[in-house]
Amino acid sequence: MATRTAQQRRAAARAEYDAFMADCPARKLLDRISDKWVSLVLVALTDGRQRYSDLNRRIAGVSQKMLTQTLRTMERDGLLTRHVTVSVPVRVDYELTPLGTSLLPLMAAIKGWAETHIADVARAQERYDASGADQ
Repeated sequence: MATRTAQQRRAAARAEYDAFMADCPARKLLDRISDKWVSLVLVALTDGRQRYSDLNRRIAGVSQKMLTQTLRTMERDGLLTRHVTVSVPVRVDYELTPLGTSLLPLMAAIKGWAETHIADVARAQERYDASGADQ
């Protein structure tokens, strides 16, 4: 049996990822990045580093607990970095990493699609509901 390098082993493992399988790590990642708060935080950080309070004000409807949890998860996944400035009060800023930046065009496109097509979706929902198909 031929010896494989670490890079070859990683490439082989990536080839085996199948998000349709319940235990696939890619499926778990898809679940995390498809969260509405993750997509909104990503797009909110488009213009660069922002304070926690700025993100909290910009993303309407997110609770402090949910924003904190989302930011921690995104930091753990390598999508953003957290910068703490020791002061009174402590200043905390967030910034996309290169990995997070690589995801940004996809999330911005999905956000744009949703904003562009919400009226079409609403009309389709009204037609569906009026047809009684859900009964």
